[in-house]
Amino acid sequence: MLKVGDSAPDFSLQTATGEIFRLSEVLRESNVVLYFYPKDDTRGCTAQACSFRDQYEIFRESNAEVVGVSSDDAESHQQFSAKHRLPFTLLSDAKGEVRKLYRVPRTFGIVPGRVTYLIDKAGIVRYAFNSQLKPLEHVSGTLEILKTLA
Repeated sequence: MLKVGDSAPDFSLQTATGEIFRLSEVLRESNVVLYFYPKDDTRGCTAQACSFRDQYEIFRESNAEVVGVSSDDAESHQQFSAKHRLPFTLLSDAKGEVRKLYRVPRTFGIVPGRVTYLIDKAGIVRYAFNSQLKPLEHVSGTLEILKTLA
């Protein structure tokens, strides 16, 4: 995993709407909460996404954009986002290249990991949390650290 203080690698991925998301472009305007999750519409991933949704305005008021990444395709992301009214961007990392770039470990060697990074506008990792079984702590922990950056 990347550690606090590491530079966050820049990347580009396709959004659910087919646009290209480039991390460096978003960092010009705000901090980024970059969270990697295993799969759309599974119990833990849905709880995590809905928790980010429910706290989204607080993230925005704290000058942070939330971005979710999984290997699901754009169609899956569109359905997941619409079903749960997610106001933030979901990215498709079908080949796992960004997951590898961010050194997101697999659980039991097979399940894609659940890792959240808070990246400041300078592109520095300010928070890194890895827990497959505590999806809601990704949100609360990130908010705590984000308040210290304000």
